[in-house]
Amino acid sequence: MHYLSKMTNHQTLVMYSGHPLGLFPSHPSAPRVVITNGMVIPNYSSKQEYERMFALGVTMYGQMTAGSYCYIGPQGIVHGTVLTIMNAGRIYLGLDDLAGRVFVTSGLGGMSGAQAKAAVIVGCVGVIAEVDQLVLEKRLQQGWLMAITSSLDDCMEMIRNAKKKKEVLSLGYHGNIVDLWERLVEEYEKTGERLVDLGSDQTSLHNPFNGGYHPVQLQFNETISNDRIDPDYFRPLVQESLKRQVAAINKLSDAGMFFWDYGNAFLLEARRAGADVGKPGGSGIEFRYPSYVQHIMGNIFSMGFGPFRWVCTSADPADLSVTDQIAASVLEELISQAEVSEPVKKQYSDNLKWIKEAGKHNLVVGSQARILYSDQKGRVSIAVAINKAVATGQVKGPVVISRDHHDVSGTDSPFRETSNIYDGSAFCADMAVQNFVGDAFRGATWVSLHNGGGVGWGEVINGGFGLVLDGSQEAEDRARNMLSWDVSNGVARRCWSGNSNAYDTIVRTMEEDENLSVTLPHTVKNKDLLEKALSSLKNDL
Repeated sequence: MHYLSKMTNHQTLVMYSGHPLGLFPSHPSAPRVVITNGMVIPNYSSKQEYERMFALGVTMYGQMTAGSYCYIGPQGIVHGTVLTIMNAGRIYLGLDDLAGRVFVTSGLGGMSGAQAKAAVIVGCVGVIAEVDQLVLEKRLQQGWLMAITSSLDDCMEMIRNAKKKKEVLSLGYHGNIVDLWERLVEEYEKTGERLVDLGSDQTSLHNPFNGGYHPVQLQFNETISNDRIDPDYFRPLVQESLKRQVAAINKLSDAGMFFWDYGNAFLLEARRAGADVGKPGGSGIEFRYPSYVQHIMGNIFSMGFGPFRWVCTSADPADLSVTDQIAASVLEELISQAEVSEPVKKQYSDNLKWIKEAGKHNLVVGSQARILYSDQKGRVSIAVAINKAVATGQVKGPVVISRDHHDVSGTDSPFRETSNIYDGSAFCADMAVQNFVGDAFRGATWVSLHNGGGVGWGEVINGGFGLVLDGSQEAEDRARNMLSWDVSNGVARRCWSGNSNAYDTIVRTMEEDENLSVTLPHTVKNKDLLEKALSSLKNDL
């Protein structure tokens, strides 16, 4: 704060994993802050090395937006969770209306707590297991949970009643998720009634042996009463617990439930524990369940849509309301354009509904902020419109635009954001690093690059930005330039990997911008060509 309070626009603050290295000479068009978190030599990006370096105070876990000063509370994940559950219903159940359908998951923390609110917004029955009573009570007081029970008997009864009456219900189960899954199996085997339609998990399995996942064998109170969790003691308990959880999920999946990994390393850690999560007939690294990116969010990302966000620095709720209205007007205009494809129009419509209803859901925690999934055209148009509103005084103070790192271009994560990239590059981090660098010289006010966040240390590289809209023409120019790159970078990479949605999107974007020229993949016309080539190679060998 000392540096920020005295710096000029001819200086840039450099942050090394939480350490303010200092103010260095730069220029007004450069970022004011450059943040790196957890950057280490790749060979040392293991959890063991992290523990050692963190203890020495030389590195820190990257996180995602929290590590780049743009965390806006659970709202930051609510919108994406709404889209995930909504589209899971469309893809797996063939339904737009999820009334009477049951979604079972776990976790009500800072990020996972979004599941409770999302269930209400979508209109289904959401049952979320949580071991911490204080967390449950917080979500109940917040209005994101409608009820809490610690009785599995009562839980089953409440699920049945809500299903029958097609009532919206957000129910917190105070207990371990393993017990909940096993009871659902017991109910199915006893009555033939499968009470759950959709399932997932949001325990903190990026940190499985230090309290991120609570093993079913232990009571939560006895664990937190200890001064320190012993990872060596926790490890076998967590792994046995994961195996039990997966066994129950598999039985319900065989009975018709649809389950997906929510990018928290659930399937990764379950496989490491020896649980039966391998895809039958698949390779050793393929899972029997998809990540939500593979089946749901990946297609959204490939069309250029992702979690755009903004923060009103005036801290005035009236300013946030004005920006909501501006964004809604922009989306209505985009929907009305004749050249918009039906898949893109569907995304605009889903997000228009979100932004029109966001205010009534009381999503703000702290800063007057809003999240809205949008594509390149939408982000640029909204940013320009908000900047003009700041210039005219319609919005009383500057607005900071940003996005979640969980986005089209910002994150390379083979078990989450890039899990639907199948050309062999899912484990490469060029996209995220290029995004960080490209945002910096295209006008971002600050940029960040992290190791860790989401699925854990050594499993992901992610980055973000902040850009201040102060009403000036320079701010508009920066927004146009930087946002275009920030989206098209990821769409181009996804296009090159063979994604047809990304191909269509980047071709359309090139038609609209003469300065954009992207290398396009060549489609193999004859599907037997590759097989013939491989057969010939085998014969030569």
